[in-house]
Amino acid sequence: MVQKYYRSLFFLCPFLIEQFDVTGYDAVISSSAAFARGVLTRPDQPHLCYVHSPIRYAWDEQFSYLAQGRLGFGPKGLLFRYMLHNLRTWDTRTAHGPDLMLANSSYVRSRIQRIYGRGAQVVFPPVALDELEFIACKDDYYVTASFLAPYKRTDLVIRAFNDMPSRRLVVVGEGQQSQSLRGMASSNVSFTGYLPRQEYVRTVARAKAMVFAGCEDFGIALAEAQACGTPLIAFGRGGARDIVQPFGEAELPTGILFGSQAVESLKEAIHVFEQNQPAITPQACRSNADRFSEDRFDMAILKALAVAQAAHVRR
Repeated sequence: MVQKYYRSLFFLCPFLIEQFDVTGYDAVISSSAAFARGVLTRPDQPHLCYVHSPIRYAWDEQFSYLAQGRLGFGPKGLLFRYMLHNLRTWDTRTAHGPDLMLANSSYVRSRIQRIYGRGAQVVFPPVALDELEFIACKDDYYVTASFLAPYKRTDLVIRAFNDMPSRRLVVVGEGQQSQSLRGMASSNVSFTGYLPRQEYVRTVARAKAMVFAGCEDFGIALAEAQACGTPLIAFGRGGARDIVQPFGEAELPTGILFGSQAVESLKEAIHVFEQNQPAITPQACRSNADRFSEDRFDMAILKALAVAQAAHVRR
């Protein structure tokens, strides 16, 4: 039952997270995409919070999520809006509990500043570089990979390739849009569904580029593609701005950023990529991914924990 209706049970999560007893530990590190930050700590207990995002559906993306759920201003829609209002109150109240906040991207840092009015240090998430196969010789296809949900904008990518029948697109993943996306795709667009890890990595590594039209808080799949030596053609908002070294700006470019979530903007980005493909090398992409190594992440977390402990002492 919980697995089926978990999206509608979000209003219970603040209460549930407050039932975790962590008061017996010397320090607390929370990894929070929504509720973990609200765990109850002692007054003398340092708390470091790694924020993947403020609660998107409670803040700036509320209207998008309500539209996807077809929740207007009827009784059910008004109930959900009231519950989201209460969630924002709880979220704001608990925002200043941690001694130090880390953000997983510059985009998330800006959201933390705007929503909570406090600063955060950016620490990129870790990528298991050793598990990712580097392939320099690419096949003649593009790839897009994600959970097939509306905000990932896979529909936009498919519509762009429908207009470019000479170019192949491979869509990796399953999700709530699987059936509708298959129904709208032309013959040059193929779907793999869910792939086991090794097969997924090989599919991404052999692609001439990964295309992504959504706005991610960071985008692990994008960073993994770079580690495989695969260039990125991505919407220039969100975590992609931290990951891609843009053509035309960087000395060693690793991809193209396009400016709007529109078919023509994406098609133009693909055209620019193909005209300048020799300048965007697999070797540069792999080197760029070293910024996301696990060792670098571990060192940053340890350093941040020391800072949080020192800040707690001062408080």
